[in-house]
Amino acid sequence: MKVIICGAGKVGSNIAKHLISQKNDVTVIDQSFELINDLREKLDLKTIIGSASNPSVLKKAGADEADMIIAVTLQDEINMVACQMAHTFFKIPRKIARLRSEDFLNPIWRDLYNADNMPIDLIISPELEVAKSIERQLKAPGAYDVVPFLNDEIELLSLPITDTCPLIDTSLKSIHELFQENVNKEKDLRASILGITRGDSLFIPKKQDLLQSGDLIYILTDKDHVKRTMNAFGLNEKPIKKIIIIGGGNIGFNLAKDLELNHSEISVCIIENNVNRAKYIADQLNNTLILNGDGLDQNILDEANIKDSNMVLALTNDDETNIIISAVAKKNNCESLILVNNSEYNRLKDVLGISKVVDPRKITVSKILKHIHKGRIESVYSVGNNQAELIHAQVLKTSKLLNKNIKNADLPAGMRIGLIKKSDNIIIPDKNTLIEENDEVLFLCMTDDIKLSEELFKIRDAY
Repeated sequence: MKVIICGAGKVGSNIAKHLISQKNDVTVIDQSFELINDLREKLDLKTIIGSASNPSVLKKAGADEADMIIAVTLQDEINMVACQMAHTFFKIPRKIARLRSEDFLNPIWRDLYNADNMPIDLIISPELEVAKSIERQLKAPGAYDVVPFLNDEIELLSLPITDTCPLIDTSLKSIHELFQENVNKEKDLRASILGITRGDSLFIPKKQDLLQSGDLIYILTDKDHVKRTMNAFGLNEKPIKKIIIIGGGNIGFNLAKDLELNHSEISVCIIENNVNRAKYIADQLNNTLILNGDGLDQNILDEANIKDSNMVLALTNDDETNIIISAVAKKNNCESLILVNNSEYNRLKDVLGISKVVDPRKITVSKILKHIHKGRIESVYSVGNNQAELIHAQVLKTSKLLNKNIKNADLPAGMRIGLIKKSDNIIIPDKNTLIEENDEVLFLCMTDDIKLSEELFKIRDAY
């Protein structure tokens, strides 16, 4: 697939890296010589220096033959115009734009984004997506991430294995058998471990593999069984009742709005340094305490009642500030969740004493991946450092898996099926499970085997 990416910043370069790893033909456009030069040194791809809103620049980038344009520059207007040019002059089939302005994202303008007006197939707002991701994590304290699948029936949990986990040194086979036991006459626990990150490496575990302290596991579980699943791994954190948000930008503001609407039981305080922004968000929110001041000021934190708070969320635009806020939260015996744009900090979170990290780039890439795959793809989530994808796909008539059981399906070594939805029933499959038409399959696939998995499911057809 030929893809044009407009914007060589952190989001654009991360998307380019992911697409290239899957053998796509990628061209990146940016006005910054420094960003383009840095990208050239890291990745094998075509680059163009210029404005993505200029049709001659798009033509030079190969827009006549492109299958998709992804506009993720820092300027909304350039992203919108790039999609318009791509549609009007080059008939590019798929157009994705990142928009950050609250006004452009207002639901009253949703009819603007269509083929007759502003032809954008998918609008991505990293700020809104990050706010939703944090909201999900607040519902499952102890999880590093919570991602919904199958219309919110199933959730992917990223769970840390700590020294207090009762399942350390237990094989995956034994854990699976434990999940299937009828605990206290409750419904069987539907949960499936698909991947483990150990150190910097993500791998698909075998039945005989043992859990180790320090592992990060990726487990699919029924939405109604999240608490039971976390309890099984020794994660019994109390529900979040009070949080302090440092930074009243789009992410902090949208998170507070979502919590007011959906989780009124959580008390929220926002500390915002800019007086005008503080006044604005105070006018827009109803039940959130807004304090104008420095989130590193202990007096302000005392006024926000940090001693009685469950978590401090450092959501400023500066990674280093967020890391310092995390240290201040720890000093006040409070958990922290911080926003980081530099993935190196994510890897160092344990060394730095950071409880949780949210990476906007990872969330944005996952949102885009669904639209890169062709076919009946409902959702995709990027796992690890672009090392794998968790994919929700539907079995079509053309699938090579149709009417085969799993043991005879010749699945790639880097692919693991976690759950299958058959009609209204969600099952954990075994080697004898038959794959039938219209089955909805959740599977983890290592990046190197994505092409093979697509061939099995006939996910990507010719354009």
